[in-house]
Amino acid sequence: MAAIITEKFRIHNAKQFKEDFGESASSSYIFIGRSFDWTDENNPPSPANAVGEEIDSYADMIAMKKVSSSDVSHGLTRYDWTSGTSYDEYAHDYSASLTSPATSSNNLYDSRFFVITDEYNVYKCIRTGRDSSGAVVVSDVKPTGTSATTLVETADSNAASGRGYIWKYMYTISASETIKFVTNDFIPVKTIGAQTEVDGTGSGGAIGSAATDDGSAQWDVENSAVDGGIHHVRVTNGGAGYTDGTHTGVSIVGDGSGAVCEVVVASGAITHVNVTAAGSGYKRASIDVSGISGIGSGSNGSIKPIISPFYGHGADPVQELGGNFICVNARLEFAEGSGDFPVDNDFRRIGLIQDPFNVGTTTVATSTSLAAYSQMTLSTVTDLDVDDTIMSAQNDGSGVAVSKVVSISGNVVSHVPVANSAGGYVDFTTSDTVYWTGNSGTVNSVNAAFPEVERYSGQIMYVENRGAVTRAADQIEDIKLIIEM
Repeated sequence: MAAIITEKFRIHNAKQFKEDFGESASSSYIFIGRSFDWTDENNPPSPANAVGEEIDSYADMIAMKKVSSSDVSHGLTRYDWTSGTSYDEYAHDYSASLTSPATSSNNLYDSRFFVITDEYNVYKCIRTGRDSSGAVVVSDVKPTGTSATTLVETADSNAASGRGYIWKYMYTISASETIKFVTNDFIPVKTIGAQTEVDGTGSGGAIGSAATDDGSAQWDVENSAVDGGIHHVRVTNGGAGYTDGTHTGVSIVGDGSGAVCEVVVASGAITHVNVTAAGSGYKRASIDVSGISGIGSGSNGSIKPIISPFYGHGADPVQELGGNFICVNARLEFAEGSGDFPVDNDFRRIGLIQDPFNVGTTTVATSTSLAAYSQMTLSTVTDLDVDDTIMSAQNDGSGVAVSKVVSISGNVVSHVPVANSAGGYVDFTTSDTVYWTGNSGTVNSVNAAFPEVERYSGQIMYVENRGAVTRAADQIEDIKLIIEM
């Protein structure tokens, strides 16, 4: 039995996941962890999809920052418009037997059918440029403009006359969206919901909530989209023996109305078709070549109208372009959160956790930031460094408290507990003698306010192990997680 999980299923999951970040009953945090070295610092271990990996992530967690709905976006694979590159055209019928013209992809969402320009405008390719023989040519004229209704046809140097690329302006990525979500490999995408039929993200990012005109060019594009318009007709077989010339006023028949094109014949073969009126309402469409007035008695010619996406090109960018990635952003600014994020150490693990509890409770945390480490004040910190191992006895063993130092501020030591040699986890207490290499001190006090989060609570949704990221008092880390649904 043949079956497929459709792109819409993936996008539905992405929408639901994104909506979680805006719900009052849910709290999601980006966390950092692992201040000490990997076994091989040059080759961080790949995270395992296992309970043990989650336990490790909790165990060396340092701090976490809450993610708001404005810190989350749908995402797309990034395809920069680059002169000299060929691009695929939008089509409704790519398959294993009919692949895309530039990348030979067997489905639309794996093809290179949209681009971002250096002006941060995103365009969908409606028609790939072709030379006089019908071969795909490279694009060497950048699409420009932000018209909501007019397609952009470029005069690419290797394209035959009237056969350059045709582009549809979709939206522009704002400066704030660029800072938050653009990476070398991904760009953000959203659907505002200008048309009531389209399930946009509306007010506050909630699915299906009321959307209002935000004054953007994207709103105009969405609002002006025409459901069932025909904007491109593919030549599937040029045939032979037809009458040369441009045959105008050719109606496109089907369940819609108003679509008209002109069919161009050269040397007896159909070379290309220009759409002169897109019409509307088409979900099925066809053109009978033999019935075209004046085309003559040629044979084997066939042309196929390309059906636009539901609600029309530009109505729903997330659905149309395949926004099944979720981009999550968090900026760690200096020692924010009253020092929750230490600036005197590095980290090697980042992740996403949902609905952790406040320490000692089953109440879902809502604070902007939370420290996951323990903290105490020592009588001395002579020669004590971050990442050192500290113990409540000179020799490791049963009943001994063991920790890794995360941060040192004056005589205040932040640390994460690790297992002693007997496998136990023991807390330091006031008046304990603490030992480290060549030195010792006394615990003057244990700060009962730390950790601020209940360890092992919540659901870890994403883990990334990486090389060390060094923090500093005057430094900002911009963390961007890309999650594929």
